[in-house]
Formats: sequence, structure tokens, C-alpha cells
Amino acid sequence: MENRGGAAGTLGADLVAKAAPDGYTLLVGASAEMAIARAVMRAIPYQPEDFAPVALLTEQPFLVLVNAALPVRNLAELVALARKQPGRLNYASHGTGTANHLLTELLRVETGIAITHIPYRGGGPAMTDLVSGQVQMLLDVIPSALPHLLSGRVRALALCRATRSATLAEVPTTAEAGFPFLAGSTWSTLVAPARTPDPVLARIGETVQVAMREALTDAFRERGLEPLGGDAAAARAFIAAEQAKWQRIATRTGVQPE
Repeated sequence: MENRGGAAGTLGADLVAKAAPDGYTLLVGASAEMAIARAVMRAIPYQPEDFAPVALLTEQPFLVLVNAALPVRNLAELVALARKQPGRLNYASHGTGTANHLLTELLRVETGIAITHIPYRGGGPAMTDLVSGQVQMLLDVIPSALPHLLSGRVRALALCRATRSATLAEVPTTAEAGFPFLAGSTWSTLVAPARTPDPVLARIGETVQVAMREALTDAFRERGLEPLGGDAAAARAFIAAEQAKWQRIATRTGVQPE
């Protein structure tokens, strides 16, 4: 295992894209470098065709979170408050051009509310300021939010997907709340360098599917992750759909490539 951070994950992705296609170098690719980067960065050093999808792993849908002191109990009340007090509410993101920035901007554009974006360098500082009340709103994933939900310092208004999560079954979805357009998540998928031989890809893929069935599914759910477990074809279709989706959102919200 090698954690290769930097440039929203694109440095690590580029390393794998240029690695020998022998099945020994793989990437656990996330939404940032596999889909969103193409919509919000002027130039990235690789293309989608530089990877051979192997399997889908997990999804982490975003929660609409607010500081517990904010007098709202659902997403409709949050939008109503933002309309009543234009420009008074601040929302945090993990940085300009990140998934939670784009998705919150989509909420702003589609509802016409005036809220102020406060970008942070990562999720930790953003969550810290949400808990302390420096910002009022943040979209973040269940594993990051759960300790603060349990402590009562943060409130979850909605889950940004069509179906509820088993981990937080009491939290309604954005579709149930009347905002079906607000759907998005971070996710992970396993990919190899392009030109990796099909038999090698098939063997790795089969191993992943067995692991998902026998151990990983429960382990993921215990950590607040939604297991996906799709094969190479499912991963290829999923990644392509996500690339198109985040490009549409970037265009709709006017977030410019940097």
C-alpha cells in the first residue's frame, strides 16, 4: 500500500496510469481523481482510457449537516431560513472544486438561495468549524459525521441519495425531502493501467468479488460505507456516468476549471 496524495488525487492516479500493465500496480480510485477532476481542473496528466476498470468497491453518500444550534430540522426549513436571511449562512467545503462544494453550489443555484462558500483544505478543518459554529452547514459523508451526530453537536437533515442508509435509517433522503436533484457521493473503485491483459484483470476481479461476498461487505457497512461490489463492466459504466454527471453539475453551477 502506498498513499500518494496531492492535487486532489491526480498525482497517485497518474502514477498508476503510467505503471507497467502487469497487474501488480492498482489504484483505489475515488470520485475526485476519476470523475470530478476532469470538470474542475484545466489539465490533468491522464485520460479515462488510461485505466482498465476492475471492480466497484464502495459509495459514501453525502449528508446535509448543520450545526446543532441552527433552528432547522429538515432541508426545507434550511432553504427557507437561507431565503429569509440572504447571505447570512456560511457553508464549508473540503476545497474549491471538491464534490461537496459542487453539490452545495447545485443546491444554491437550484433553490436560488444566497449562502456563502468557505473553502477549507480538507475535511478535518471543515468539520471542526461546523462543530464549533464558525460555519453553519457542510455536506460530508457518514463516517466523518457520525461521532458528531452521536454527540449532538451536529444535525443531519438529509442524505444525498435516492434510498436511505442502513447506518442512519432515520435520516430522510433528499428525494424524500423534495430535493431529488441533490444527489451525490464519494466512491471508490479498483482500476489497473490500460493494456493490462484481460486474464489478469479477470483474475483480480474475481478475487475482489469473492472478498466482497465473504468479508468486505459487512466490514464496509460497519464503517458507514455502502458496498457496491460491481464487476468490471459495472465499474466502467458507473465511472462514465459519474464523469458526465459532475461535468453537468460544474457547468450548471458555473464552477470554473482551475
